[in-house]
Amino acid sequence: MRWHSPLLFLAAAVAGCAPHATAPSAVALAGQEFGPGAARDVRTLVIVLHGDGEGEVPASFAGSAQHLADAIPSAHVVALLRPGYHDAAGNHSPGSRGGTGGDAYTADRIAVVADTIKGWRARYPQARSILIGQSGGAAMAAALAGLRPGLVDGVVLAGCPCMLPEWRKFRAKQGHAGFAAPVTSFDPLMTVGGVAPVTRVALLVGADDGETPQRFSRPYAEALALRGIATDYRVLPGRGHDLLDDADLIDAVRRMSADPAPVPPRNAVVTP
Repeated sequence: MRWHSPLLFLAAAVAGCAPHATAPSAVALAGQEFGPGAARDVRTLVIVLHGDGEGEVPASFAGSAQHLADAIPSAHVVALLRPGYHDAAGNHSPGSRGGTGGDAYTADRIAVVADTIKGWRARYPQARSILIGQSGGAAMAAALAGLRPGLVDGVVLAGCPCMLPEWRKFRAKQGHAGFAAPVTSFDPLMTVGGVAPVTRVALLVGADDGETPQRFSRPYAEALALRGIATDYRVLPGRGHDLLDDADLIDAVRRMSADPAPVPPRNAVVTP
C-alpha cells in the first residue's frame, strides 16, 4: 500500500521523479494505492469513489480497495478521496466536500475528480480504466461518465441515487435533514446522453437497500440500454446499501477487466 497527496504529486512532477510516467497535476486528490506500480505491470487501473459522509472516510474504504487489488490480476487500485475528505491515515483532499444532502455532485467537484483520473490515466496509458462508485460516489461517477465521455472504459455503480431529484424527495420524506434545500448537483439520469457508446456499465443494488432502493437506479440502467450501451443491472438478494466489499461487485470489476476491448454494441439489454 502507498499513500499520495497533491503536494507529493507536485514535487514528483517538478523533480522528474517518474521517468516512465506523467504525474497527476497539482490539483490531484489524495488517497491510497494498492497493487503493482510500474506501468508495464498494470493492465487495469481501478479508481474507487466513496460515498457521502461527514468528512472522514472509514478505514474499510481502503480495505475494500486492497481486496480489489488482491482479486484482480495486474490491477492498480486507487482509493480516491473526494474533494474535502480525509482518512485516518492522514491523507486529505483539497476543496469543499459539500453536505450529505445530495449537494456534492457539482460541476466543480466532478471536474477535479475527472482531472485526477486523467492524471492517473497518463501514468498508465496502456491500462483499461474502471471507475467504481458507492452511493454518493456512484452518483458522481455516473455523472462524470456522461460529462467526460471516454475518460474511463467502464463504470461500476453500487447503490446509486441515479435519479437525484426523486431520491432527494425520498430522503427528505424519511426525515433526513438537508435534502429539501435546492442544489446544483448533476442528476445522473440527465447525463446519460453523453456517455460514450463503448463504455461498459454495471449497476448493483441490494434488495434490502433502504437508502437508495432499486427504483432510483433501474431507470438509469434502462436509459443506458436504450442508447445501446452495454449495461448489466443486478439486484442482489439479502444485501443492503454498502456493497464495496461485496463478492458480486468484485466479480463485476473482474469481468469488466477481463473483457475484450469494447466495441459499440448493436443492442444492449438490462439483465435481471
